[in-house]
Parts: sequence; C-alpha cells; structure tokens
Amino acid sequence: MNVSSILTLSARNLTLPPPIAGLRHCRILGPASITRRRMSSRRQMDHLERTANNSRQNDLYPAQVCGIVIESEVVKRLRLAVHPDFTFKAGQWVDFYIPGVEKVGGFSMCSSPGLLQREGVVELAVKYAKHPPAHWIHTECAVGSQVAMRVGGDFFFDPSSSDPSVDLLLVAGGVGINPLYSILLHAADLLRLNHASEGQQYHIGSAHLCYSAKSTLQLLFKSTIMEACRMFPDKLTCDLHVTQQSTDTDPQLQPFLKSGRITEAALRPHVDPQRTLCYLCGPPPMIEAASKTLMGLGLAQDRILFEKWW
Repeated sequence: MNVSSILTLSARNLTLPPPIAGLRHCRILGPASITRRRMSSRRQMDHLERTANNSRQNDLYPAQVCGIVIESEVVKRLRLAVHPDFTFKAGQWVDFYIPGVEKVGGFSMCSSPGLLQREGVVELAVKYAKHPPAHWIHTECAVGSQVAMRVGGDFFFDPSSSDPSVDLLLVAGGVGINPLYSILLHAADLLRLNHASEGQQYHIGSAHLCYSAKSTLQLLFKSTIMEACRMFPDKLTCDLHVTQQSTDTDPQLQPFLKSGRITEAALRPHVDPQRTLCYLCGPPPMIEAASKTLMGLGLAQDRILFEKWW
C-alpha cells in the first residue's frame, strides 16, 4: 500500500466533529483588548473550545509523520507528509487529530508554505505537556504515525504581488516563535522568488525578529534564523533576547544576542508608523505590554496583529 492510500485510510478511521465556522482568531488590538484580563476558570479550555470563534478550512486532511527532530529538552519538531490538496498560509495553525486520542490538539505550523510546495511536508514544533495530544507526540508518536489535520486561523502573512511593500516586525516569546518563524521563512522565500523573477513577485521591505526566551537553549530554530539573516543581511535581522542566563554563550550567537526582556528601546528602531506591520505571539502579558509600547511609538491599532495561546 502506498503512502497516499495509508493516509486516506487513516482519515477514514477517524471520528471527527463537523468543521467549526467562525470569526477571526487574530484580533486587531484595541484599548479593550489591553485592559481585559483572562477569564478565571478552574478547568483549562481545550483547543476546540478556545478557538470556537475562529475561522477554519472545511477540509480535514490525512497526514503521516515522516520525521522527528529534538529541538530542545522539551520541544519536538514533527515533519508530516500531507495530502497534495493541503494548503496553509504562513502563521496559521492546525486542528490536530490523533486516532485513539479524544482531545484535539492545536499547533502552529513552523514551516513555510514554500517548503510544502517544494517537498510536500509541513512542520510542527510541540512543547511537552500533559495535555493528551502534546503528551502523545512526546511519548508515543513515531515515524509512520498517522494523523489528520485541518487548517485554521487568520493570523498570517500572505501578500499578493500587487500589495504594497511593508516592513515586518515579528515579536515572539517562548514557543510563540512558531507562527512567526513560519512568517520569517516565508519572507525569506519571497526574497528568493523576487530575486529569481527580477522583481516580478511581491516586493517585501524588511523583516526584523525580536525573540525572547529564558536561555539560549530555549531559543528554537536559532541556527536557521541566523542563517537567513546572514543570507539577506540588508533585509532580514533579528535580536535574540535571553532573560535568565548568566553562563557563557556560543560565540556564533553573540552578534544577535541581547540580555534581558524585549524593551521599548529594542522595538523603537524597527517601528515606522507608515510601513511597519507587527505580528506578536507569546504569553498574554508579554503581548499586552508590547502592544501598549508599540502604540506609544505611533503604530496604529490596525497594524498590530497578535495571537495569544492560553
């Protein structure tokens, strides 16, 4: 039986709820969003409850794990071979269905649409947790495991060739890097395509990533991020912030490394109210603080897009 047949069979064996239609998960930040605090609840909502008002594709596609990479002590990256009709936009996430597991996972893609076009695979980076889907990925998932996925979310960067050029500011905290890494990789792909077509594709201005983690060991994808910045030094830049590390670091990180949290001083040089489009993803308090800072620097509310994972 070939891979396509195996994946089709996997999808048929899953009992799934109907697609959930809804509104935008990526909300335009307004004053009420900054002041409104998290709901108090003794029970943590699962992915489908938390995203019940989010837009989704109607189609559920089979997928098969074709690679597993250890990104850190607590994060695994899955490579998944997907159906030829599977599509997504940089920054989106998937409903992640596992045969025999009742709960549905919600994980952001950490690869670019370009990788899907070139190799027919997508990648997800998942942090260890006791929540059943994440726990399964870290304890039972293996190469050859069969799952199914449905794409959702309106937190994405997907410009057409006729759209005006923008400068991207990407602000990530912890595993909030996943969708922003996808967007950064997409920006690099757009730069390559534009160069190959002699300017016929979308012309991106620049992209700057501010990424914060407790230590350099928890900075996911750092090698690829630095490689992209070195490949397009006039277009892609990054600051890698570490907040709880006092030991020596890899000399290769030094040109990009900053000590401490992401501050107004770190953001100010990368904010142009007329050109900057900012994407934020990370813990809610970090997003609220960064959003307030960005608006204080003159960035309009409709140019600040965010995604909070509770």
